[in-house]
Amino acid sequence: MKVWEIAKGVMGLQALRQAERPDPVARAGQVVVRMHAASLNYRDQAVLNGGYPGGTPTGDVIPLSDGAGEVIAVGEGVSRLKVGDRVVAGFNQVDPKGPPSGPRLPLGAPLDGVLTEKMAFYEDGVVKLPDALSYEEGSCMPCAGVTAWHALMAAGKPIKPGDSVLVMGSGGVSLWALEIAKAAGCRVIATTSRADKAAKLKAMGASDVINYRDNPDWDKAAIELTGGKGVDVIVEVGGSGTLGRSINAVGAGGKITLIGVLTHYENGKPAKVENPSPHGLMFKGASLHGVFVGDRSMLEGLTRAVEVNRLKPVIDKVFGFDDVLGAFRHAQSGDFMGKIVVRI
Repeated sequence: MKVWEIAKGVMGLQALRQAERPDPVARAGQVVVRMHAASLNYRDQAVLNGGYPGGTPTGDVIPLSDGAGEVIAVGEGVSRLKVGDRVVAGFNQVDPKGPPSGPRLPLGAPLDGVLTEKMAFYEDGVVKLPDALSYEEGSCMPCAGVTAWHALMAAGKPIKPGDSVLVMGSGGVSLWALEIAKAAGCRVIATTSRADKAAKLKAMGASDVINYRDNPDWDKAAIELTGGKGVDVIVEVGGSGTLGRSINAVGAGGKITLIGVLTHYENGKPAKVENPSPHGLMFKGASLHGVFVGDRSMLEGLTRAVEVNRLKPVIDKVFGFDDVLGAFRHAQSGDFMGKIVVRI
């Protein structure tokens, strides 16, 4: 089968290469999935450039953590799935080459990822793909979608109708958060640096959009938009570079879900940052929650929400399997909105 690999000891786009590997076999408790689509996340750039926690891969690792496909073989003891089922893989998996009791680790580093024609998973590592989603759309769920679900529905108090939710920018997590929050009856305030993206965010349901380049004091603008109360929930994807303003903007009893580290990197490589003081949270009784993707139950929760509310991820562009370099270049450009997908 054909795969893409990150060559050991090489960094940057030159590390990506297409290769051949043996087809996987379904061991006891496992299924083999013919992968149909995979999507990129910001972490994939960091892995490629050696800036992700844990450093560069120690071997020739298959990249990307998010994928969807069709079950083509089942091993002994599999009861939940059958050949022909459409599935999406969870972000954290037990190494299919090891025992089912092994630790769960992220796909795409350190475990081999989903940028491959076929892949073996333990049965509990995948969930059925909602009928209304294509494989391309399904591939956008495991990391970005589950992270947004975790932030809004599982970390601290779940959002409720009437809450104000602030999302940053127009990446995959932020757009999923916008959709989930609107479906839950929340008011969404979005930030962006571009007028064209502001128009799209409003079209998706954002009540207000703050251009942080025109208005660098976006925290004060968010407080004004909420009548001086502050925001109930902030989906914080910037990290240290924006966290101070998020602490200022959050309201009494509100929560900040710390997800991203976008300001920690420049072109996928670590940048020098300073950590802000968290004392501002104390006087408001607000909380800060670290969010790192999520577990199977959160993927199942997102799946139910997608089915009931007909949610669909925003896909900026779909690339062919032979144009993976083009997909990574597009991601590096920053000139996109939502998710970048590779059709396998």
